[in-house]
Amino acid sequence: MTQHTNFSERLDGLQQRVGTARSAVQAAATESEAQLRTRIESTQAELDQSVQGARQEVSEAVDGARAKWAQLKADAAAKKSDVKANMDKRALHVDAKAAASDANWAEADAAEALDFADWAVGNAQLSILDAIHARAYADTLKAADAT
Repeated sequence: MTQHTNFSERLDGLQQRVGTARSAVQAAATESEAQLRTRIESTQAELDQSVQGARQEVSEAVDGARAKWAQLKADAAAKKSDVKANMDKRALHVDAKAAASDANWAEADAAEALDFADWAVGNAQLSILDAIHARAYADTLKAADAT
């Protein structure tokens, strides 16, 4: 296994991120408007940094699969709406019907993000299993050549 294929550690890190996200969501449910705004701005800054990292990966990627995945990450991150702009727009809502409609859209966006995350985890699992199989096959061929 190469240094880039330590899948268990990467999955542990992903699990920690999910735990952190779960804790943040649970805490946010009881926070004031100012606290929520601060939390959202911080999370948006992290997402923006992730977008920059994904774009950098795209420009540095040389092999097809890596380039394709880096481009997918960059595209998905770029499609994410600017949450701060949405918060500012909500401040202008004076009518409960419009605010409820906005909340429905925000909840639908969150559900779609969770659907994408679910797909990404399944895709990662399949890719990891394929990588493990490819490495085992390569090692078998290498051992056969050595004999």
